[in-house]
Formats: sequence, C-alpha cells, structure tokens
Amino acid sequence: MPRPPVKVIVLGSGEGTNFEALAAAAGIDYTIASVGSDQPEARILDRARRRGIPTFTCTRRDHPDRAAHDRALARLLASRHPDWIALAGYMRLLGPAVLAAWPGRIVNIHPALLPAFPGLNTHARALAAGVPEHGSTVHFVTAELDAGPPILQGRLKIRPTDTIQSLTHRVKALEHRIYPLALAWLARDRVKMVQGQCWLDGRPLNTPPSIEEQEPGCC
Repeated sequence: MPRPPVKVIVLGSGEGTNFEALAAAAGIDYTIASVGSDQPEARILDRARRRGIPTFTCTRRDHPDRAAHDRALARLLASRHPDWIALAGYMRLLGPAVLAAWPGRIVNIHPALLPAFPGLNTHARALAAGVPEHGSTVHFVTAELDAGPPILQGRLKIRPTDTIQSLTHRVKALEHRIYPLALAWLARDRVKMVQGQCWLDGRPLNTPPSIEEQEPGCC
C-alpha cells in the first residue's frame, strides 16, 4: 500500500518563488500543510493563501528576545505537526528550541555551491571572486549558518557577461528544479542526516549529486 505524503511546513520571509516551485510539485510525496513567516507582509503568505494553504506569522518584534521568539516559533510549528520543515528564503537563524524539536528534519536552499559563499550577497561575491561555477545547494539545517550537510546542488557556468541580476535569474531557475526533487527524496526516506553527514540510498555522500543548468535550446 503506498505511503501517504509527508506533511511539510514552509518558512519564508520574502517573495516565495521557491515555495511556488515546491507547491507545484506537491502531491504524491509531500503536501504543504502551512506556510509561516517572520514578516506579516511577505509575499510568500499571499502566494500560499491564493493556493488555499493556511498561513501564520511569528515576528521577532512581538517577543522580548531571540530565545522567546524561537520558543514561540517552535510552539507554532509543533501545533501543526510537520514531518519536515523547509526554509524558502527565511531570513532568520533558527534557534535551539526549533532545531532540537526537529533534528535532521529541517532543510534549506542556499544560492551558492556550499561550502562556498555562506551568508548573504552570494551572487556578487561569486562574481567578485572570479569563480568559474556558481549555483545553489539544498542542505540540512544545523546551528551553524549554512553549514549543514548538502543534499543536492544545481550548477551553472558563470558567463563573462553575467551580472548580479542575470545570476539571480539563472540560479533561481535551478533552485526551482532541485528543491522539489530534494524534498521528494526526503519524503521517500532516500535521504537522511546521520551523525552530521548526508546519506543517500543508504550510503554516505562525500560529494552531493548535482544537476546542471539547462542551456537555451537544450532538450
């Protein structure tokens, strides 16, 4: 008998294009049960409401300190009973209350080929560094910023004509391909975090698998 789809909560702070990609692919492997944000005006909430997905907010300013905010977010998440939590442009570090409640069950997508360029302004930093490749990484979330083990990457070659804007567009297109795929792997129990390392199909990954950019005109 086929297993029911796992329940995912998406957290985001901005536009929500990766949420749209996840929502479009939902169904057999996973469902998006709710979407939360630390920003009440974030467009991701509007996108979720248009799809009929429940939303919630948990703002930092409504709590006396980061620890209180973290505990409140953990309570809100727990009340919705997620199997997985997927960060999609969520711009706050998760604290110990949330991380402890879902160990190895929180994932993020970062616009760089981790471990290169953790943090912000990744496209500008990649261009300034003159690296030949760039892309995005789906990874497990741990206490250290963008340091959890990678699950899947999308890769592209940086062109001489690339700008921050063009890289943003190209990397986003890759993200919309790799994030739903990675979440499907997680939902099928193909991927796990074991002692700080990503395992795929029962074997530890020393290097994450990658998907290459589809060039215009390619099949």
